Amino acid sequence: MRTRRTFLCSLGATAAFAQRRPSGPLRYSADWNSLRRHPLPAWFNDAKLGIFVHWGLYSVPAWAPPTGELGKVDFATWFANNPYAEWYLNSIRLKNSQTWRHHVKTYGEEFDYYRFAETFNRETAKWQPSVWAKAFQQAGARYVVLTTKHHDGFTLWPSQVAHPNRPGLNSRRDLVGELTQAVRDAGLRMGLYYSGGLDWSFNSTPVATMEQVGGTIIHTEEYARYADAHWRELIARYQPSVLWNDIGYPRQGKLPEIFSDYYNQYPEGLINNRFTQDHFDFTTPEYAVADRIQGKKWEACRGLGFSFGYNRVEGPEHVMAPEKVIALLVDIVSNNGNLLLNVGPRPDGSISEIQLDRLAKLGAWMARNSEAIYGTTPAANPAGKTADGRKVNFTRKGEVLYAFLHDRPAGPVTIENLFLDAAGKVSVLGGGAVKASQKGSALVVELPAQPAAPYTVTLKIENGWQLAR
Repeated sequence: MRTRRTFLCSLGATAAFAQRRPSGPLRYSADWNSLRRHPLPAWFNDAKLGIFVHWGLYSVPAWAPPTGELGKVDFATWFANNPYAEWYLNSIRLKNSQTWRHHVKTYGEEFDYYRFAETFNRETAKWQPSVWAKAFQQAGARYVVLTTKHHDGFTLWPSQVAHPNRPGLNSRRDLVGELTQAVRDAGLRMGLYYSGGLDWSFNSTPVATMEQVGGTIIHTEEYARYADAHWRELIARYQPSVLWNDIGYPRQGKLPEIFSDYYNQYPEGLINNRFTQDHFDFTTPEYAVADRIQGKKWEACRGLGFSFGYNRVEGPEHVMAPEKVIALLVDIVSNNGNLLLNVGPRPDGSISEIQLDRLAKLGAWMARNSEAIYGTTPAANPAGKTADGRKVNFTRKGEVLYAFLHDRPAGPVTIENLFLDAAGKVSVLGGGAVKASQKGSALVVELPAQPAAPYTVTLKIENGWQLAR
Protein backbone atom coordinates (compact mmCIF):
# COMPACT_ATOMS: atom_id res chain seq x y z
CA MET A 1 0.00 0.00 0.00
CA ARG A 2 2.83 2.39 -0.85
CA THR A 3 0.65 4.43 -3.18
CA ARG A 4 -2.95 5.59 -3.28
CA ARG A 5 -3.58 3.14 -6.12
CA THR A 6 -2.34 0.21 -4.06
CA PHE A 7 -4.41 1.42 -1.11
CA LEU A 8 -7.44 1.29 -3.39
CA CYS A 9 -6.34 -1.94 -4.82
CA SER A 10 -5.06 -6.92 2.46
CA LEU A 11 -7.79 -28.96 -0.44
CA GLY A 12 -7.28 -30.75 2.25
CA ALA A 13 -3.97 -30.49 4.04
CA THR A 14 -2.47 -33.34 2.09
CA ALA A 15 -3.71 -32.20 -1.30
CA ALA A 16 -2.80 -28.59 -0.69
CA PHE A 17 0.83 -29.32 0.05
CA ALA A 18 1.62 -32.61 -1.62
CA GLN A 19 4.60 -30.92 -3.28
CA ARG A 20 7.44 -30.56 -0.81
CA ARG A 21 10.99 -29.43 -1.36
CA PRO A 22 12.33 -31.02 -4.59
CA SER A 23 15.03 -33.65 -4.18
CA GLY A 24 16.94 -32.27 -7.17
CA PRO A 25 18.31 -28.77 -7.83
CA LEU A 26 16.26 -25.88 -6.47
CA ARG A 27 14.03 -24.21 -9.05
CA TYR A 28 14.36 -20.69 -7.68
CA SER A 29 17.28 -18.71 -6.35
CA ALA A 30 17.20 -15.62 -4.17
CA ASP A 31 17.15 -13.03 -6.94
CA TRP A 32 14.26 -11.22 -8.59
CA ASN A 33 14.87 -12.52 -12.12
CA SER A 34 14.68 -16.09 -10.90
CA LEU A 35 11.57 -15.43 -8.84
CA ARG A 36 9.79 -13.81 -11.79
CA ARG A 37 9.81 -17.18 -13.55
CA HIS A 38 7.27 -18.49 -11.05
CA PRO A 39 4.07 -19.34 -12.97
CA LEU A 40 0.63 -18.54 -11.64
CA PRO A 41 -0.67 -21.75 -10.05
CA ALA A 42 -3.73 -23.06 -11.86
CA TRP A 43 -5.67 -23.58 -8.62
CA PHE A 44 -5.74 -19.84 -7.90
CA ASN A 45 -6.84 -18.90 -11.38
CA ASP A 46 -9.65 -21.46 -11.21
CA ALA A 47 -10.82 -20.72 -7.65
CA LYS A 48 -12.38 -17.30 -8.33
CA LEU A 49 -13.75 -16.80 -4.79
CA GLY A 50 -11.99 -16.51 -1.45
CA ILE A 51 -13.00 -15.35 2.02
CA PHE A 52 -10.96 -12.71 3.85
CA VAL A 53 -11.19 -12.67 7.67
CA HIS A 54 -10.25 -9.61 9.73
CA TRP A 55 -10.21 -10.58 13.42
CA GLY A 56 -8.19 -9.15 16.26
CA LEU A 57 -8.17 -6.76 19.22
CA TYR A 58 -10.12 -4.21 17.18
CA SER A 59 -13.01 -6.71 17.15
CA VAL A 60 -13.61 -5.86 20.83
CA PRO A 61 -14.47 -2.14 20.51
CA ALA A 62 -15.76 -2.88 16.99
CA TRP A 63 -16.48 0.75 16.26
CA ALA A 64 -15.95 3.12 13.35
CA PRO A 65 -18.10 5.79 11.74
CA PRO A 66 -19.71 4.29 8.60
CA THR A 67 -18.67 7.21 6.42
CA GLY A 68 -18.52 5.42 3.07
CA GLU A 69 -16.60 3.09 0.82
CA LEU A 70 -12.93 3.52 0.20
CA GLY A 71 -12.50 5.23 -3.17
CA LYS A 72 -15.70 7.23 -2.78
CA VAL A 73 -14.51 9.52 0.00
CA ASP A 74 -12.33 12.58 0.44
CA PHE A 75 -8.86 11.44 1.49
CA ALA A 76 -8.21 14.79 3.10
CA THR A 77 -10.60 13.76 5.89
CA TRP A 78 -10.49 9.96 5.51
CA PHE A 79 -8.29 9.06 8.47
CA ALA A 80 -10.07 11.31 10.95
CA ASN A 81 -13.35 9.66 9.92
CA ASN A 82 -12.00 6.21 9.10
CA PRO A 83 -14.78 3.62 8.54
CA TYR A 84 -12.26 0.77 8.90
CA ALA A 85 -12.87 -0.62 12.41
CA GLU A 86 -9.55 -2.48 12.21
CA TRP A 87 -7.83 0.94 12.21
CA TYR A 88 -9.29 1.70 15.65
CA LEU A 89 -5.90 2.18 17.33
CA ASN A 90 -4.76 4.69 14.72
CA SER A 91 -8.10 6.48 14.84
CA ILE A 92 -7.98 7.00 18.63
CA ARG A 93 -4.47 8.39 18.29
CA LEU A 94 -5.98 11.18 16.18
CA LYS A 95 -7.35 13.48 18.86
CA ASN A 96 -10.91 14.70 18.27
CA SER A 97 -11.59 12.11 15.58
CA GLN A 98 -15.02 10.49 15.81
CA THR A 99 -13.44 7.26 17.03
CA TRP A 100 -11.35 9.06 19.66
CA ARG A 101 -14.49 10.76 21.00
CA HIS A 102 -16.27 7.41 21.13
CA HIS A 103 -13.30 5.80 22.91
CA VAL A 104 -13.09 8.51 25.56
CA LYS A 105 -16.83 8.38 26.19
CA THR A 106 -16.98 4.56 26.34
CA TYR A 107 -13.69 3.53 27.96
CA GLY A 108 -12.03 6.69 29.20
CA GLU A 109 -9.14 8.69 27.77
CA GLU A 110 -6.49 6.71 29.67
CA PHE A 111 -7.73 3.27 28.58
CA ASP A 112 -4.89 1.53 26.73
CA TYR A 113 -5.97 -0.12 23.48
CA TYR A 114 -3.90 -3.21 24.25
CA ARG A 115 -6.07 -3.91 27.31
CA PHE A 116 -8.61 -5.24 24.78
CA ALA A 117 -6.39 -8.34 24.67
CA GLU A 118 -7.91 -9.47 28.01
CA THR A 119 -11.39 -9.55 26.50
CA PHE A 120 -10.25 -10.94 23.16
CA ASN A 121 -8.37 -13.86 24.73
CA ARG A 122 -11.32 -14.64 26.99
CA GLU A 123 -13.90 -14.49 24.21
CA THR A 124 -11.95 -16.47 21.62
CA ALA A 125 -12.13 -19.49 23.92
CA LYS A 126 -15.74 -19.85 22.68
CA TRP A 127 -14.81 -19.94 18.99
CA GLN A 128 -15.53 -23.00 16.83
CA PRO A 129 -13.32 -22.89 13.71
CA SER A 130 -15.26 -25.70 11.97
CA VAL A 131 -18.35 -23.45 11.94
CA TRP A 132 -16.46 -20.85 9.93
CA ALA A 133 -14.99 -23.43 7.56
CA LYS A 134 -18.43 -24.88 6.84
CA ALA A 135 -19.95 -21.44 6.22
CA PHE A 136 -17.10 -20.46 3.88
CA GLN A 137 -17.33 -23.74 1.98
CA GLN A 138 -21.09 -23.44 1.60
CA ALA A 139 -20.67 -19.88 0.32
CA GLY A 140 -18.71 -21.33 -2.60
CA ALA A 141 -15.26 -20.13 -1.56
CA ARG A 142 -12.22 -22.15 -2.57
CA TYR A 143 -9.72 -20.48 -0.23
CA VAL A 144 -9.53 -18.40 2.95
CA VAL A 145 -7.11 -15.63 4.03
CA LEU A 146 -6.81 -14.77 7.75
CA THR A 147 -5.21 -11.68 9.30
CA THR A 148 -2.45 -13.25 11.39
CA LYS A 149 -1.16 -9.82 12.47
CA HIS A 150 -2.82 -6.54 11.64
CA HIS A 151 -1.31 -3.06 12.04
CA ASP A 152 -1.68 -3.11 15.84
CA GLY A 153 0.99 -5.84 16.05
CA PHE A 154 -1.12 -8.41 17.93
CA THR A 155 -0.55 -11.91 16.50
CA LEU A 156 -3.28 -14.55 16.24
CA TRP A 157 -0.83 -17.34 16.96
CA PRO A 158 1.45 -17.92 19.97
CA SER A 159 4.60 -16.81 18.20
CA GLN A 160 8.00 -17.88 19.46
CA VAL A 161 9.49 -14.67 18.05
CA ALA A 162 10.05 -12.33 20.96
CA HIS A 163 8.56 -8.83 20.67
CA PRO A 164 11.25 -6.35 21.78
CA ASN A 165 8.74 -3.76 23.01
CA ARG A 166 5.64 -5.60 24.20
CA PRO A 167 6.24 -9.20 25.34
CA GLY A 168 3.22 -11.47 25.05
CA LEU A 169 1.49 -9.51 22.29
CA ASN A 170 -0.24 -12.61 20.94
CA SER A 171 -3.38 -14.71 21.36
CA ARG A 172 -3.33 -17.51 23.92
CA ARG A 173 -5.09 -19.85 21.52
CA ASP A 174 -3.50 -20.79 18.20
CA LEU A 175 -6.23 -19.21 16.09
CA VAL A 176 -4.14 -19.41 12.92
CA GLY A 177 -3.39 -23.09 13.33
CA GLU A 178 -6.89 -24.13 14.27
CA LEU A 179 -8.51 -22.26 11.39
CA THR A 180 -5.90 -23.60 8.98
CA GLN A 181 -6.74 -27.16 9.98
CA ALA A 182 -10.51 -26.58 9.80
CA VAL A 183 -10.28 -24.90 6.41
CA ARG A 184 -8.21 -27.72 4.96
CA ASP A 185 -10.51 -30.32 6.49
CA ALA A 186 -13.33 -28.60 4.57
CA GLY A 187 -11.40 -28.98 1.30
CA LEU A 188 -10.29 -25.34 0.98
CA ARG A 189 -6.86 -23.75 0.76
CA MET A 190 -5.48 -21.43 3.41
CA GLY A 191 -3.71 -18.11 2.94
CA LEU A 192 -2.18 -15.86 5.58
CA TYR A 193 -2.29 -12.06 5.80
CA TYR A 194 0.44 -10.18 7.66
CA SER A 195 0.94 -6.46 8.10
CA GLY A 196 4.56 -6.16 7.01
CA GLY A 197 4.94 -2.42 6.65
CA LEU A 198 2.91 -0.99 9.52
CA ASP A 199 3.19 -2.15 13.10
CA TRP A 200 1.88 0.37 15.63
CA SER A 201 3.50 -1.53 18.50
CA PHE A 202 6.84 -0.42 17.00
CA ASN A 203 5.88 2.94 15.53
CA SER A 204 3.15 4.87 17.37
CA THR A 205 3.12 7.81 14.94
CA PRO A 206 -0.52 8.20 13.85
CA VAL A 207 -1.43 8.27 10.18
CA ALA A 208 -3.48 11.36 9.40
CA THR A 209 -3.02 11.69 5.63
CA MET A 210 -2.47 9.37 2.69
CA GLU A 211 1.04 10.76 2.30
CA GLN A 212 1.88 9.65 5.85
CA VAL A 213 1.07 5.99 5.19
CA GLY A 214 4.36 5.34 3.40
CA GLY A 215 6.20 7.50 5.91
CA THR A 216 5.20 5.28 8.81
CA ILE A 217 6.44 2.05 7.25
CA ILE A 218 9.18 0.79 9.57
CA HIS A 219 12.62 0.58 7.96
CA THR A 220 14.89 -0.62 10.75
CA GLU A 221 17.11 -3.67 11.11
CA GLU A 222 15.34 -4.66 14.32
CA TYR A 223 11.87 -4.64 12.79
CA ALA A 224 13.07 -6.29 9.56
CA ARG A 225 14.48 -9.21 11.56
CA TYR A 226 11.21 -9.42 13.48
CA ALA A 227 8.99 -9.42 10.36
CA ASP A 228 11.27 -11.86 8.51
CA ALA A 229 11.19 -14.22 11.47
CA HIS A 230 7.41 -14.02 11.63
CA TRP A 231 7.00 -14.88 7.96
CA ARG A 232 9.40 -17.81 8.26
CA GLU A 233 7.55 -19.03 11.34
CA LEU A 234 4.17 -18.76 9.62
CA ILE A 235 5.43 -20.65 6.57
CA ALA A 236 7.07 -23.39 8.63
CA ARG A 237 4.13 -23.88 11.00
CA TYR A 238 1.16 -23.50 8.66
CA GLN A 239 2.38 -24.00 5.05
CA PRO A 240 0.12 -21.28 3.59
CA SER A 241 -1.05 -21.38 -0.02
CA VAL A 242 -0.90 -17.56 -0.17
CA LEU A 243 1.47 -15.03 1.40
CA TRP A 244 -0.76 -11.94 1.63
CA ASN A 245 1.29 -9.01 2.90
CA ASP A 246 0.00 -5.47 3.50
CA ILE A 247 1.41 -1.95 3.19
CA GLY A 248 4.95 -2.60 2.05
CA TYR A 249 7.89 -4.13 3.87
CA PRO A 250 11.08 -2.93 5.58
CA ARG A 251 13.88 -2.31 3.09
CA GLN A 252 16.24 -4.36 5.26
CA GLY A 253 14.05 -7.46 5.00
CA LYS A 254 15.35 -10.51 3.15
CA LEU A 255 12.43 -11.02 0.78
CA PRO A 256 14.28 -12.78 -2.08
CA GLU A 257 15.53 -15.42 0.36
CA ILE A 258 12.07 -15.87 1.94
CA PHE A 259 10.33 -16.04 -1.45
CA SER A 260 12.77 -18.50 -3.02
CA ASP A 261 12.66 -20.81 -0.01
CA TYR A 262 8.85 -20.63 -0.05
CA TYR A 263 8.53 -21.38 -3.78
CA ASN A 264 11.06 -24.20 -3.63
CA GLN A 265 9.15 -25.86 -0.82
CA TYR A 266 5.65 -25.02 -2.10
CA PRO A 267 5.69 -24.42 -5.87
CA GLU A 268 1.91 -23.87 -5.89
CA GLY A 269 2.11 -21.04 -3.39
CA LEU A 270 1.47 -17.39 -4.30
CA ILE A 271 2.74 -13.99 -3.22
CA ASN A 272 0.71 -10.79 -3.48
CA ASN A 273 1.85 -7.35 -4.61
CA ARG A 274 1.97 -5.60 -1.24
CA PHE A 275 5.46 -6.72 -0.24
CA THR A 276 7.32 -5.07 -3.10
CA GLN A 277 6.89 -4.20 -6.74
CA ASP A 278 10.01 -6.22 -7.60
CA HIS A 279 8.02 -9.47 -7.70
CA PHE A 280 4.46 -10.66 -7.14
CA ASP A 281 2.03 -13.21 -8.55
CA PHE A 282 -1.14 -11.11 -8.41
CA THR A 283 -2.38 -7.61 -7.65
CA THR A 284 -4.89 -6.67 -4.94
CA PRO A 285 -7.17 -3.69 -5.66
CA GLU A 286 -9.14 -2.71 -2.55
CA TYR A 287 -12.77 -1.64 -2.85
CA ALA A 288 -12.11 -1.30 -6.56
CA VAL A 289 -12.42 -3.50 -9.65
CA ALA A 290 -10.94 -3.58 -13.12
CA ASP A 291 -13.27 -2.58 -15.94
CA ARG A 292 -11.51 -4.67 -18.58
CA ILE A 293 -9.64 -7.96 -18.89
CA GLN A 294 -6.29 -7.76 -17.10
CA GLY A 295 -3.18 -9.55 -18.37
CA LYS A 296 -1.89 -9.94 -14.80
CA LYS A 297 -3.98 -11.98 -12.41
CA TRP A 298 -5.77 -9.80 -9.89
CA GLU A 299 -7.85 -10.25 -6.76
CA ALA A 300 -10.31 -7.62 -5.58
CA CYS A 301 -10.73 -7.42 -1.80
CA ARG A 302 -13.47 -5.66 0.09
CA GLY A 303 -15.80 -5.94 3.06
CA LEU A 304 -19.50 -6.61 2.84
CA GLY A 305 -19.92 -3.17 4.37
CA PHE A 306 -17.52 -0.22 4.64
CA SER A 307 -15.19 -1.95 7.14
CA PHE A 308 -13.10 -5.12 7.13
CA GLY A 309 -13.10 -5.58 10.91
CA TYR A 310 -16.45 -6.09 12.63
CA ASN A 311 -18.19 -2.74 13.10
CA ARG A 312 -21.19 -2.78 15.44
CA VAL A 313 -22.30 0.58 13.99
CA GLU A 314 -22.90 -0.77 10.49
CA GLY A 315 -26.53 -1.55 9.74
CA PRO A 316 -28.28 -3.18 6.78
CA GLU A 317 -28.11 0.09 4.86
CA HIS A 318 -24.30 -0.11 4.90
CA VAL A 319 -24.04 -3.75 3.76
CA MET A 320 -24.10 -4.92 0.15
CA ALA A 321 -27.40 -6.45 -0.96
CA PRO A 322 -27.18 -10.11 -2.06
CA GLU A 323 -27.71 -9.27 -5.73
CA LYS A 324 -24.88 -6.73 -5.55
CA VAL A 325 -22.49 -9.31 -4.09
CA ILE A 326 -23.34 -11.77 -6.87
CA ALA A 327 -23.07 -9.15 -9.61
CA LEU A 328 -19.69 -8.05 -8.20
CA LEU A 329 -18.33 -11.61 -8.28
CA VAL A 330 -19.55 -12.09 -11.85
CA ASP A 331 -18.05 -8.81 -13.03
CA ILE A 332 -14.67 -9.58 -11.44
CA VAL A 333 -14.49 -13.13 -12.81
CA SER A 334 -15.44 -11.97 -16.32
CA ASN A 335 -12.42 -9.67 -16.22
CA ASN A 336 -9.96 -12.40 -15.14
CA GLY A 337 -10.06 -11.63 -11.42
CA ASN A 338 -10.84 -13.29 -8.11
CA LEU A 339 -13.02 -11.86 -5.36
CA LEU A 340 -11.66 -11.98 -1.80
CA LEU A 341 -14.83 -11.17 0.14
CA ASN A 342 -14.31 -10.18 3.75
CA VAL A 343 -16.15 -11.08 6.93
CA GLY A 344 -15.39 -9.48 10.28
CA PRO A 345 -16.24 -11.72 13.26
CA ARG A 346 -17.03 -10.63 16.80
CA PRO A 347 -14.41 -11.40 19.50
CA ASP A 348 -16.07 -14.74 20.33
CA GLY A 349 -15.84 -15.80 16.68
CA SER A 350 -19.52 -15.38 15.93
CA ILE A 351 -20.31 -13.80 12.59
CA SER A 352 -23.14 -11.29 12.42
CA GLU A 353 -26.47 -12.43 11.08
CA ILE A 354 -26.37 -10.07 8.11
CA GLN A 355 -22.91 -11.27 7.04
CA LEU A 356 -24.02 -14.90 7.36
CA ASP A 357 -27.10 -14.07 5.30
CA ARG A 358 -24.96 -12.69 2.48
CA LEU A 359 -22.68 -15.74 2.55
CA ALA A 360 -25.69 -18.09 2.50
CA LYS A 361 -27.38 -16.31 -0.41
CA LEU A 362 -24.12 -16.22 -2.36
CA GLY A 363 -23.70 -19.93 -1.66
CA ALA A 364 -27.21 -20.76 -2.83
CA TRP A 365 -26.53 -18.92 -6.08
CA MET A 366 -23.14 -20.60 -6.50
CA ALA A 367 -24.68 -24.04 -6.00
CA ARG A 368 -26.74 -23.39 -9.11
CA ASN A 369 -24.30 -21.35 -11.19
CA SER A 370 -20.74 -22.30 -10.18
CA GLU A 371 -20.17 -24.10 -13.51
CA ALA A 372 -19.99 -20.64 -15.07
CA ILE A 373 -17.55 -19.36 -12.42
CA TYR A 374 -14.98 -22.00 -11.42
CA GLY A 375 -12.31 -22.81 -13.97
CA THR A 376 -13.57 -20.33 -16.54
CA THR A 377 -11.61 -17.88 -18.65
CA PRO A 378 -12.68 -14.46 -19.91
CA ALA A 379 -14.54 -14.24 -23.18
CA ALA A 380 -13.08 -12.04 -25.91
CA ASN A 381 -15.55 -9.40 -24.78
CA PRO A 382 -16.15 -9.66 -21.01
CA ALA A 383 -19.29 -7.52 -21.02
CA GLY A 384 -22.08 -6.51 -23.35
CA LYS A 385 -25.61 -5.23 -22.98
CA THR A 386 -29.21 -6.00 -23.68
CA ALA A 387 -31.39 -3.98 -26.03
CA ASP A 388 -32.84 -2.11 -23.05
CA GLY A 389 -29.36 -1.17 -21.82
CA ARG A 390 -28.78 -3.74 -19.06
CA LYS A 391 -25.26 -5.07 -18.56
CA VAL A 392 -24.45 -8.65 -19.55
CA ASN A 393 -21.26 -10.36 -18.40
CA PHE A 394 -19.59 -13.28 -20.17
CA THR A 395 -17.20 -16.09 -19.26
CA ARG A 396 -16.27 -19.19 -21.19
CA LYS A 397 -15.07 -22.72 -20.61
CA GLY A 398 -13.67 -24.33 -23.74
CA GLU A 399 -16.30 -23.88 -26.45
CA VAL A 400 -19.11 -23.05 -24.05
CA LEU A 401 -20.13 -19.43 -23.45
CA TYR A 402 -21.87 -18.27 -20.29
CA ALA A 403 -23.94 -15.08 -20.27
CA PHE A 404 -24.94 -13.52 -16.95
CA LEU A 405 -28.19 -11.53 -16.91
CA HIS A 406 -28.62 -9.36 -13.84
CA ASP A 407 -31.61 -7.88 -12.02
CA ARG A 408 -33.91 -10.95 -12.04
CA PRO A 409 -34.73 -10.88 -15.76
CA ALA A 410 -37.98 -12.46 -16.96
CA GLY A 411 -39.61 -12.78 -20.37
CA PRO A 412 -37.78 -12.08 -23.64
CA VAL A 413 -34.23 -10.75 -23.33
CA THR A 414 -32.34 -9.37 -26.34
CA ILE A 415 -28.55 -9.62 -26.07
CA GLU A 416 -26.73 -7.40 -28.54
CA ASN A 417 -23.75 -8.54 -30.65
CA LEU A 418 -24.24 -12.23 -29.87
CA PHE A 419 -24.71 -14.74 -32.69
CA LEU A 420 -25.94 -18.31 -32.35
CA ASP A 421 -25.27 -20.97 -34.99
CA ALA A 422 -28.15 -22.97 -36.41
CA ALA A 423 -27.14 -25.97 -34.29
CA GLY A 424 -26.61 -23.88 -31.18
CA LYS A 425 -28.63 -24.29 -28.03
CA VAL A 426 -29.28 -22.14 -24.99
CA SER A 427 -30.21 -23.24 -21.48
CA VAL A 428 -30.54 -21.66 -18.06
CA LEU A 429 -28.19 -23.11 -15.43
CA GLY A 430 -30.28 -24.93 -12.89
CA GLY A 431 -33.33 -24.54 -15.12
CA GLY A 432 -33.41 -26.08 -18.56
CA ALA A 433 -33.46 -25.34 -22.27
CA VAL A 434 -35.00 -22.10 -23.48
CA LYS A 435 -35.93 -20.89 -26.95
CA ALA A 436 -33.50 -18.55 -28.67
CA SER A 437 -33.62 -16.85 -32.08
CA GLN A 438 -31.40 -14.52 -34.03
CA LYS A 439 -32.66 -11.03 -34.77
CA GLY A 440 -30.03 -9.26 -36.83
CA SER A 441 -26.93 -8.95 -34.67
CA ALA A 442 -28.78 -9.74 -31.46
CA LEU A 443 -29.83 -12.97 -29.79
CA VAL A 444 -33.37 -13.05 -28.40
CA VAL A 445 -33.79 -15.47 -25.50
CA GLU A 446 -37.25 -16.46 -24.28
CA LEU A 447 -36.94 -16.63 -20.51
CA PRO A 448 -39.89 -17.75 -18.36
CA ALA A 449 -42.45 -15.10 -17.46
CA GLN A 450 -41.29 -15.47 -13.84
CA PRO A 451 -37.60 -15.02 -13.01
CA ALA A 452 -35.74 -18.23 -13.81
CA ALA A 453 -33.55 -17.91 -10.71
CA PRO A 454 -32.97 -15.52 -7.81
CA TYR A 455 -30.76 -12.57 -8.66
CA THR A 456 -28.47 -13.10 -11.65
CA VAL A 457 -29.59 -15.64 -14.28
CA THR A 458 -26.89 -17.55 -16.16
CA LEU A 459 -27.32 -18.73 -19.73
CA LYS A 460 -25.25 -21.61 -21.09
CA ILE A 461 -24.67 -21.31 -24.84
CA GLU A 462 -23.36 -24.35 -26.71
CA ASN A 463 -22.80 -25.83 -30.17
CA GLY A 464 -21.61 -22.71 -31.94
CA TRP A 465 -21.74 -19.04 -31.07
CA GLN A 466 -19.90 -15.83 -31.85
CA LEU A 467 -19.50 -12.80 -29.60
CA ALA A 468 -18.66 -9.57 -31.37
CA ARG A 469 -16.06 -7.32 -29.78
